[in-house]
Amino acid sequence: MGFRLPGIVHAKKNKVPSKSLDVPKGYFAVYVGEGEKKRFVIPVSYLNQPSFQDLLTRAEDEFGYDHPMGAITIPCSENTFLDLTSSFDKFWVEIRCQRMLQETLKLVEFKEGLGLRIK
Repeated sequence: MGFRLPGIVHAKKNKVPSKSLDVPKGYFAVYVGEGEKKRFVIPVSYLNQPSFQDLLTRAEDEFGYDHPMGAITIPCSENTFLDLTSSFDKFWVEIRCQRMLQETLKLVEFKEGLGLRIK
């Protein structure tokens, strides 16, 4: 059984920022940086994270709803953004591992209940 981890999709370099760049379904583009802005394409699931919502509030306070880059501009350093979003990915990995462990334990209990040996 496999699972796909949500993560950041880096925009291709040497392309002019534009609203017409492809963004996969379930993702959206943001620009991050204090000086030169770098484009990231991130999963919409990040919108559920309170710390990401705080970033959006800061973006609203600083830029309002006018984002001339064509996507939301996040007012923080690239390193801060990457540290924050990598913690989201770790969180989801931990949740999925916990669920897989719970399912495995249920399977072991079921097999033991049938008198089957577990190798």
